[in-house]
Amino acid sequence: MDERRDSEPTSMNNRTTVERKSDRELVVTRTFDAQSRIVFEAWTKPELFMRWWAPKSTGVPLLSCEMDVRVGGRYRLEFGHDASNSMAFFGRYIEATPHSRLVWTNEEGDDAPVTTVTFEEEGGKTLLVLHELYPSKEALDEAIAGMEGGMPEQFEQLDELLVSLGASLGRS
Repeated sequence: MDERRDSEPTSMNNRTTVERKSDRELVVTRTFDAQSRIVFEAWTKPELFMRWWAPKSTGVPLLSCEMDVRVGGRYRLEFGHDASNSMAFFGRYIEATPHSRLVWTNEEGDDAPVTTVTFEEEGGKTLLVLHELYPSKEALDEAIAGMEGGMPEQFEQLDELLVSLGASLGRS
């Protein structure tokens, strides 16, 4: 039953790439037309994060989002249609460097990755690189199946949010 699919970079509008870098590593990249400060805020302010993180196509909304974005701080995300039938993702921040780098654990299971997100600004645009390191090849094999469609959709939603934030912030 090993339906292993080698991941080739996939893109949506040549912008989001999802690529398997090794047996245990997944890298997603996208350039956003926004300053790193604004992109970072979309990843660290619960009221913004809730507007883009859950892929709309899944039909499973993000019910709650708690974030204490600092080294040792914790986060908790709950997905579902109601609190009685929800699924939680949670962990702690290992690194939190404003506007440039976030690293967190994913503690909802034994096979969960450590996630690193970097924000590199150049010319008013931000190159975002999301890197996940899984404890085993099997853990990544299982996770990657849902990510290849989900991550580009999430990043598209983030892009839409950034456009609306840019408009409301007057691109200052």
